[in-house]
Amino acid sequence: MTSLRSASLGAVALALALAGCGDDGTGSADEQQLTVLAAASLTDVFTELGTAFEADEGADVRFSFGSSTDLAQQAADGAPGDVLATADTTSMGIAEDAGVTGGVDAFATNVLVLVTAPGNPLGIESLADLEGTSWVRCADEAPCGRVALEVLDAAGVTAEPASLEDDVRATLDKVTSGEVDAGLVYATDAVAAGDSVTTVEIPEAADVVTTYDVTTLEQAGDPDLARAWVDLLLSDAGRTALEDAGFTVPDPAA
Repeated sequence: MTSLRSASLGAVALALALAGCGDDGTGSADEQQLTVLAAASLTDVFTELGTAFEADEGADVRFSFGSSTDLAQQAADGAPGDVLATADTTSMGIAEDAGVTGGVDAFATNVLVLVTAPGNPLGIESLADLEGTSWVRCADEAPCGRVALEVLDAAGVTAEPASLEDDVRATLDKVTSGEVDAGLVYATDAVAAGDSVTTVEIPEAADVVTTYDVTTLEQAGDPDLARAWVDLLLSDAGRTALEDAGFTVPDPAA
C-alpha cells in the first residue's frame, strides 16, 4: 500500500537507476534507448516484444515493471520514461491529469482468476471457498486490487486475505512459492505461471473487466522511437503476442 510520498521516492530511485545505466562497455553510448514503464502483468509479453523491437529498431529497450498506480505517479512526477502502459484507465488518468501523456490508446483487456497450488489440493472452486484458507490479493490502490474489491463485493465474500501485495506478480509469487493457498491474479499471469498453478475461473469477474492503456510521455527522449513502440503494440504482431499471452485485444476496426 504505497503512499504518494513513497511513489515520489520511487521516481527518484528510478531516475538514479536509469542515470547509472549509461555506456557500460557493452554497447555504444550513442545507442538509442527506450524506457517503458509498464504494469507488472505485462512483464512477459513486453519482454518478448522488446526483443523484436530491439532487432527492428536497433534500440536498447529498458523496462520498469510494477504497480500501474506507482508508475503513473512516477511519470506524473517527471521520472525518466518514454512510454507508459497501465493496467487500468484510473492509473493512466494520474499521468493524464499531470499533462505528461500524448494520445492514449486502449490495447488490451484482462480479467481476474483464482490460482491455487498445482492440483488445487484444497478444492477451491469459487471465491466463497476462500473462507478458512490462506490467500492473497493486490493492495487496494493497485489496479488488480481495485478489481479484486469489486469482484469480491459482487460475490458477497468477506474473507480477509493473509496479505495485500504491491502488484499482481508479487501476488502470484506468494502462491507459486507455496506461502499461501490461493491468490487473485489476472488470467494472463495464470497463463504465464503454467503448471506452477491451477486456475479457477471466477464468474463474477466477467463483469469487472480491466482495460490496459498505453501512451507516449512528454519527457520521452525520442518521441518517434516511443511512438514506434506504441505502433508495435497496436500492430498485428503486437496483437498476436498479447492474445498468445492470454489478453483479449480490441477489434482494430472498432
